[in-house]
Amino acid sequence: MSSVNAVPVPVIDPDLPAKPRRRPRPVRGSRPGWFVYAALGAVLLASIFPFYWSLLIGSGDSSTIRDANRSWLPGGNFFANAAAVIGDPAVNFWPALLNSIISSGLIAASVVFFSTLAGWAFAKLRFRGGPWLLVFVVATMAVPTQLGVVPLYILFSELGWTGQLGAIIIPALTSAFGVFWMTQYLRQAVPDELIEAARVDGASSFRTFLTVGVPAARPAAAMLALFTFVSAWNNFFWPFIVLDRQNPTLPVALSLLQSNYFVDYSIVLAGVLLSTIPLLLLFVFAGKQLVSGIMQGAVKG
Repeated sequence: MSSVNAVPVPVIDPDLPAKPRRRPRPVRGSRPGWFVYAALGAVLLASIFPFYWSLLIGSGDSSTIRDANRSWLPGGNFFANAAAVIGDPAVNFWPALLNSIISSGLIAASVVFFSTLAGWAFAKLRFRGGPWLLVFVVATMAVPTQLGVVPLYILFSELGWTGQLGAIIIPALTSAFGVFWMTQYLRQAVPDELIEAARVDGASSFRTFLTVGVPAARPAAAMLALFTFVSAWNNFFWPFIVLDRQNPTLPVALSLLQSNYFVDYSIVLAGVLLSTIPLLLLFVFAGKQLVSGIMQGAVKG
């Protein structure tokens, strides 16, 4: 019976030539055309031009901005103008720089932490009123920030916090956009089966968040931290109101360069470039890790 039901094994003749493998055909449209490169080049030039214009004026003298026949090559006065900005006693450059670093770093870390916690709760925990609460959080983004300036100032004035960094850090510890961002990302990045497996192993809700949610949220958290840091660094309206000249952030301190009767725009734009250098260094050193984290999250997703 075994010889009757046995499956015949094909015999391969070693003298026969091997069939050549077909090369995969390239997918049409997989490589961008000239229009894509032209559009990207135009966007790149439009993004670089403000920095180049600031360098062009900031490296000249007080008459450069009004010179119709100015050279489009940077001058040699940038370091002198930068030294004038740093040495200006009204600007108080180094304390303002330190205040910006501290406030922006604390705000970015706090927003990432609380947004990841809230995003995990809205995305993966089931509780009564959760969807409506998320709608309420997102709806707060429609409220203009200017409406809360007067109540906030009265509150911090009664607390005696005006002129201190806590007055600009405390209101920015959470972000409705950050909560929505992390909720949408964690809802797609973390499968429910992984959470159930962690619970079967005896992990608590917070331990599941630390071991499952935090590693999965790193790409989105990195993006949120970067954008929050840049937004807090460039924030001018509220720090200008609640802080004083003795304890300003960098944008508020640089605005004092325009408080005189005669405004030297070469010095002003040199100060603008000085305030931009830390952000450029942040993108240079954190850009590679940021892009790798995003690509890793995209591949896993």
